[in-house]
Amino acid sequence: MALQRVVIVGAAGRDFHNFNLLYRGRPEFQVVAFTAAQIPNISGRVYPAGLAGPGYPKGIPIVPENELKDLIRRESVDLVVLSYSDLPHTEVMHKASIALAAGASFMLAGPKATMVPSSKPVVAVCAVRTGAGKSPLTRFVAGYFRQHGKRVAIVRHPMPYGDLMAQAVQRFATMEDLERAHCTIEEREEYEPIIRDGAVVFAGVDYEPILRRAEAEADIVIWDGGNNDLPFYAPNLMFTVADPYRAGHEMSYYPGEANFRMANVIVISKTDSAPPEAVQTIEQNAARANPSAKVLLGGLKLISPEAERLRGHRTIVVEDGPTVTHGGLDTGAGTLIAERHGAQIIDPRPFAVGTIAGVYKDYPHLQRILPAMGYSEAQVKDLEETIRRSNAEFVIDGSPVDLARLVHVPQPIVSVRYEYDDLGSGVTKVLEEFLRTVRK
Repeated sequence: MALQRVVIVGAAGRDFHNFNLLYRGRPEFQVVAFTAAQIPNISGRVYPAGLAGPGYPKGIPIVPENELKDLIRRESVDLVVLSYSDLPHTEVMHKASIALAAGASFMLAGPKATMVPSSKPVVAVCAVRTGAGKSPLTRFVAGYFRQHGKRVAIVRHPMPYGDLMAQAVQRFATMEDLERAHCTIEEREEYEPIIRDGAVVFAGVDYEPILRRAEAEADIVIWDGGNNDLPFYAPNLMFTVADPYRAGHEMSYYPGEANFRMANVIVISKTDSAPPEAVQTIEQNAARANPSAKVLLGGLKLISPEAERLRGHRTIVVEDGPTVTHGGLDTGAGTLIAERHGAQIIDPRPFAVGTIAGVYKDYPHLQRILPAMGYSEAQVKDLEETIRRSNAEFVIDGSPVDLARLVHVPQPIVSVRYEYDDLGSGVTKVLEEFLRTVRK
C-alpha cells in the first residue's frame, strides 16, 4: 500500500487522541501536520517526538486551520481527518468541501476505532453541546458511587494547552496540583469543582496510559466528556445531556447528534427554568432518533449565599468561557442569579482590554456578560483589568472556577455554584440498577 499523507484537523484534544490510536506506530501513514482552531494560542507548537513515536524525529507541526487548503496542496495530502467537536453540521461539510476541492479525501473517525476498552466499568457523561450541564451530572454520578462505597476515578476530556510532554498523563487531587501544573482558567473550570467534591480527576494527552493509571485507583471509571465530543473510552453506561435552551441542536451539531443517538440515557437538563415547549422538542427528537433510550428530566440548583447583597447594585456578570463563546449561549448561571436578586447588570464591553476586547469581536452575541477567558497569564491579566476598569460595584462569578483565587479586583466577588438536581430521582434509579449489574 502506498504511503498515505494525513492532516488531522483539531483543537488540542480529540486530534491528539485520534493520532495516538489510529496513526502512531503505523509506517503506512505519515501525519504531516495537525491544524488548530477554536482555542487561542494552540497553533505554532509541535506535537513532540516523545509522544509522536517512530517516524517523527522532529515531532509534528501544529498550524492554524486557515492554512488547510494550502497545506493540502503543498504537502500532497491524501487524507484530512476532522478531529474536534461542537460544530454545526453545515460547518463540517464546509471543511469537507475545502479538503475535497484541494484534492484530499475527508474522514470522520468513528467510536469503534477511537474508544479504548477498560478493565473496569465505565460510565460516560457526554452532551449535545458545550455548556449543556454535563459537568454537574458527572459530579452527581461520582457522588452517588462514592456514597455507595465505590472508588471513583473521573477522566476528563483533554485540555492540553501547555507543555504537551509534561501534560501527557496528569492526576489532580488538590488545588495545589492545579497550581503546580500551571492550569489555565479553562482547565480549572473543569477540575476545581471535582476536587472540591473530594474526587480525583485524570487528564492529559495520551489517554490509554491515563486510563491504566485511573483503573489502578478505581472501581468505576467516569468519562467526563468535553464540548459535545464522543467518549474516548468504551462505556458500559452512557448518559447524554441535552440543553432545552438550545432545543433542536441535538439534531444539528457534530458529534452531539451521534451522542444523542448512542446514549443509553438522555438527560434533558435545566428543565426547572427552561420553556416547556423546548423540553418537548427534545423529547420528540429523542423518540425519533433514539427510541430505546431512557429520557429523564433534570434541573440545576443554583447556590449563591451572598446573592442578596446584589440587589439594586451595578454588577458585572462573569460566565463560563467555553459555554458562551463557541458554545453560543449569551447567559448562564451568573445571569440567572443577577436577575433573580435584582442586580443591575452592566455591559462589560466598553471596559474590555487586550485579548478580552478581541473575544467580543469574535463573539458579537456577547453583550451583557464577561466570559471567563484565561488561556494564558496575559489573558487572565486582561480579564482582571477589564473588571478593574468597569464601574461595577459587584462581580458575579458564574463560572465553575473560583475566580477570586485568580484575579485581584477592588469589587467584591459573589460566587455562584450549580449542582445537578435529580428531578424524580431518575438518574439515581439508573445508577442503582447499574450497580446491581456491576455486582453480578
